Amino acid sequence: MDELIGRLATNASIDSAVAEKTVGIILGFLRNEGPSDSVQVLIDQIPGAEAAIEASGTGGGLSRLMGGGLMAVGTRLMGLGLGMSEIQNIARELFRFGRDKIGADQMGKIIAGTPGLSQFA
Repeated sequence: MDELIGRLATNASIDSAVAEKTVGIILGFLRNEGPSDSVQVLIDQIPGAEAAIEASGTGGGLSRLMGGGLMAVGTRLMGLGLGMSEIQNIARELFRFGRDKIGADQMGKIIAGTPGLSQFA
């Protein structure tokens, strides 16, 4: 997790605490909306990912009742003070990291299998 947070903080020019929250929100979204097998492979390759998802409150339950999808993720990320261009940079960096960890084919399955995600790839 530290490697990913460091990459996001540096390459997207955001604070480490915001980067960690962002990772939890995005991974939680992928778990809820994406192809579960491929997403779990990615999560398993990021030490600390489960804790970040839990801390972000996107593990399911109440967050699903309040609405989900890409718009809800965008709203939550903007609530952290991120603008649309920062969110796009973060998503692209996360996808690069994912390709490094699980390969382009697996990451491609996640992107293709998650509604609305291809616009950030």
